[in-house]
Parts: sequence; C-alpha cells; structure tokens
Amino acid sequence: MTSYETDYRLSLEKPDVFWAGAAESISWSKPWDRVLNDDKPPFYRWFEGAELNTCYNCLDRHVEEGRGEQAALIYDSPVTGQVRKFTYREFTDIVARFAGALAAKGVKKGDRVLIYMPMVPEAAVAMLACARIGAIHSVVFGGFAPKELATRINDAKPVAILAASCGIEPSRTIGYKPLIDEAIDMSTHKPETVVILQRPECLAELRPGRDYDWRELEAAATPAPCVPVAATDPLYILYTSGTTGVPKGVVRDNGGHAVALRWSMQYVYNINPGEVFWAASDVGWVVGHSYIVYAPLLHGCTTILYEGKPVGTPDAGAFWRVIQDHKVKALFTAPTAFRAIRQQDPEGKHIGKYDLGHFDTLFLAGERADPDTIIWAQQQLKVPVIDHWWQTETGWAIGANCMGYGMKPVKLGSPTFPVPGYDIRVINEADGKSEMKRGEIGAIAVKLPLPPGSLPTLWQNDAGFVKSYMADIPGYYKTGDAGYIDEEGYLFVMARTDDIINVAGHRLSTGGMEEALASHPEVAECAVVGVQDPLKGQVPVGFVVLNMGVNRPKEEIEKELVAIVREKIGPVAAFKLALIVGRLPKTRSGKILRGVMRKIADGEPYNAPATIDDPAVLDEITEILASAGYPLKK
Repeated sequence: MTSYETDYRLSLEKPDVFWAGAAESISWSKPWDRVLNDDKPPFYRWFEGAELNTCYNCLDRHVEEGRGEQAALIYDSPVTGQVRKFTYREFTDIVARFAGALAAKGVKKGDRVLIYMPMVPEAAVAMLACARIGAIHSVVFGGFAPKELATRINDAKPVAILAASCGIEPSRTIGYKPLIDEAIDMSTHKPETVVILQRPECLAELRPGRDYDWRELEAAATPAPCVPVAATDPLYILYTSGTTGVPKGVVRDNGGHAVALRWSMQYVYNINPGEVFWAASDVGWVVGHSYIVYAPLLHGCTTILYEGKPVGTPDAGAFWRVIQDHKVKALFTAPTAFRAIRQQDPEGKHIGKYDLGHFDTLFLAGERADPDTIIWAQQQLKVPVIDHWWQTETGWAIGANCMGYGMKPVKLGSPTFPVPGYDIRVINEADGKSEMKRGEIGAIAVKLPLPPGSLPTLWQNDAGFVKSYMADIPGYYKTGDAGYIDEEGYLFVMARTDDIINVAGHRLSTGGMEEALASHPEVAECAVVGVQDPLKGQVPVGFVVLNMGVNRPKEEIEKELVAIVREKIGPVAAFKLALIVGRLPKTRSGKILRGVMRKIADGEPYNAPATIDDPAVLDEITEILASAGYPLKK
C-alpha cells in the first residue's frame, strides 16, 4: 500500500504514470494510445484512443466476475412505503432490456436523452441504459419548472425524454407530465419520443404518436448489448446554473470518469467491493450521478437509492433506520441534512434506537461544513466525520481526508489536503497570478491539467468553458471559491469568492462569521451576507434559524449572537445585526442562496433560481429585512 504523500507527488510529477496505474482497474475493449493528450491546453484529453463501455464496467463485468447474486442497488422509499433490492444479475438484465427499448425507438450512439425522474430505481436504469448504447444522458432534477426544462431541451437537443408521471414529496405529489408538455410546447427543439413511467400515485395522459408507456416498451424489447465508445466520448451532460442565468452544460467523458470514480471509492472513501455505500442525495445533482449511480457500481459495491428526507419521513431517525436496515458502511450527505436532523433532535435521542454497528464513516460535502455540525455529528455517532470539497465541474473530490490511505488528523473547517491529481494553489485576485502566503485568503485555483473525471469542456461551448473557468487565472482552473492553505498544508475553503465581503477595506470571509454564530448552543443553522453600507462599503448581516423548542426572547438571543461574532472575529467585522428567521432560502440540494438574500437586502432586482426549494421563503426574508430597515433608503 503506497502512502498519500507518495501518490500525491507522483500524480503531479508523472500524471500519465499515476493514472495509467489507476486505469488498470477498468475493463477496456481497446487500450489507449496516450494517457494524457496535453497538446491544446486548456483542452486536455485523457486515455485518448481507448474504448470502453461504462455500463459494462458498472454491471455486466461484475456478473461475469462472480458478483451476480450480490445486491447492486437497494431502493428504500419511505414516501411510498417500499423497499426493493436488485442483484447485479437482475439489474444488468433490466438495464439491457430498457436499453433495447431505447434502441427500438431509434436512440443511437451520440444521441442525447433527457431524463426527468424522481428517486426511483428507473432513474438509474435510464442513465445506465443510455451509457450501454452510447447515448449521452442529461438528467434534469424532477419537478424543475417548464421554462428551465425548455432551455435544457434547446441546448442538448434530446431525441427522447424519459420521465416518471410524478414525484412524491412528504406533503404532496408533483405531476411531471404537464410540466414536460409545457416545456416541449415552449422549446424550439422537439424531442421525437417521450417515455413515461406511470406511478400509481398519479397517472399521466399520454399523447398518441409521441408518448409511450415505459412498462409496455420494456416488455416488448430485446436486450441490447454494450456498445464500445471512445474514452473521450461524452457519457453525460449535467447543467449547472450559471451566474448569468444561462445554464452551463458540464460534459463528462467515459474513460477518465470511470477511472477517477472507481479510484475514489477505494482511496477517498475507503470502500471495498461488496460493501454498502449510501450517498443521500438526488440523481439530479452531481453527487447522485457520481456516488449513487456510477462510482459504487463501477467498484462492485451495493448502492442505496433513498426516496425520502432526513426529517419528516417519518422523523429525524430516518437516516439511522436506513443505515441499520441495509448495513451501510459509509454515508455521504450534505451538512444541511445534518443541521435539519440536529434542529429536530438536538440531543440525538433517535440515534440510540438503531443498531449502527456496520457504520464507520460519515462524509459531508456540498457546502461548507461548519465546525459545530461536525462536532455534534462526531459526538452523537462516534465515528469519523470527514468534510470534503468538490464541484459539479470536477465530478469528484478536489480536497479530502483520503481515508483509503489512513485517516489524517482532522482540523475543523478544513477538508484536509488536496486529492491526488489536484495541484491546488491560492492566488492573489488583485493580479490573477501571484500566490498568497500561507494563511492568507485568496482565490482557490487548480493548476492545469485537471485530473481525469473533471469536465473536458462545456456542451457545444468551448468559448464559454474558457471564459468561465480558465481565462481569469491563465494556466489554472478557477474554482470560484475563496480560502487559504495553512502552515501544515491543510486547505480551508471559506466561501464563494462572491461571498467575501469588504468591510472598510478589510476582506472578510462570511464563512468565519457563520462559524462563530453556529457555535451558539441554540443555533441550528445560519447564513451571513454582506449588505451595502454608506460608511463602510459593506457590513455583515446574520440570518439565524434556532433549534426546535427554544422559547427565550429573540432580542436576548440576537444580542448574544452579536457578542459572539465580536468576540471570535473582532470589532473589525462590524457585525451588529443578527436576524432570527424561521428558515433559510435554499436550493433543493441544500445550498443556501446567500446571493439572493444579499440582493433583497440591497434592494436589487433578483431572479429566484430554478433550483429553489420553496420560493415563499424569499417573501419571509424580505419581510424580516424590511422590519430591520433594509433595503436602506437611498
């Protein structure tokens, strides 16, 4: 077993040697001519000349290698009251048959297929069936608004849409078909085929000649074989909302993606083939693509697909039940899920009701993990709580405590070290090239080339790829995050660069202030944004959600919160306003919409992003800010 230090150094000094070694765990139908083609930076190509099939590597090869009777996927759905297990043999047969159904409808290699599904096994079937025949899938989060769906239809130009009749939330059922019909009516590109999985909770009306019943197509289909594709061919497009409101289609290739994800299961997550891994996310997000569907199956693990919430399905013990029932070794979720559990069950009473004997690590990512949430999780679960950091664009971890090499000492608020393949630097934004001293906040960037698995470009938009990520710091990928590296090489990701605020000439991280607020024993979660101030340029305002059952006077708690920030950050922060709110505006994946809150406070026009969980919360925030005198009178 090599050490982290040895592998990290090799991955930067001889990336072709390092990644050729990692690629030995993938089954190739044709070997590569070059591990890395770096002739046209910033456009890098991994495993050029090689051919493989991602679906074969996820399913068929495990059946051939003796894992046919092992569970590949466990569907656990508290919202519909069902649990179903699929062995590798069963899942391979289901995917091959559905791939045959798509092929019978004329879907072929290179075609795009849009997937609009809730958290049901057929979402994974759809993705893998596309991969099997070389079609490029683009998953859009189920329930997305028609306008957003239409922009993605126009950009990707799918020949088919695969959807369910509805999504099921704890309190309501969302019909998908009317949203799809409206989106197709709005879009200039018209998909030829729409396949609908009819769920008994809500049957959709089908339009003859365009719409087909999933089960009927599947029943009539002949299983399709795996089609070899180039390592550099796209596997999928995943749209991420751009700051301009125009979605960016992040492209993932087949070869580098398979190599990096399988490697990450072993070295980042310390998971062995046959073990149970649960990413509590959604297939509509990058975490769902990478760690519900592809990585666990590439590695021969059992993956959990959970259709429920951290709280309310039925209570704050939901996660612990899943871990107990399915013998989960590692859970990967967002800090926001843990804050929701902690708010409802601050003493962790539900945890004691379940046997967590197989559980050995909790991984957090998706937003900054505040130290208080980490400490609470460590104390309650008595397992390592590992924060790690990555992005839709990279597809897997940039910074992590790589558990497969043995755990490094944890520093609260740090995802630990750069992952092999990522040469992380902290750049001075003033000149866009010099490096910051240790401990000083700057723009976090990755020296090119990015490792396998990261985006090679944006869909049909090379110029947008360069402009968004490569132009500002030549020779580097700009992450859009701000932070620093300490004396011991630990990385600290403090905020999005847009969330760094300038108070009377001092550049301050909102992340540090949020950390201070979260340390108050009655705070469940919080957000800090910089609002305009005529004297200081910007001043911070805190928004705080309290734990359930706190009934002290708000004014008293708000004074304590101001005092905590003053004590921990200092008077330089000019932190004088903490507002207690019922909830924070978030995306469905749990990211807090700080930018929108800042615009409300400053009286600027804003667009609620399509990914917002509940737009009504913005009215609540507007009212609370108005009662505090924001926006300021000009």
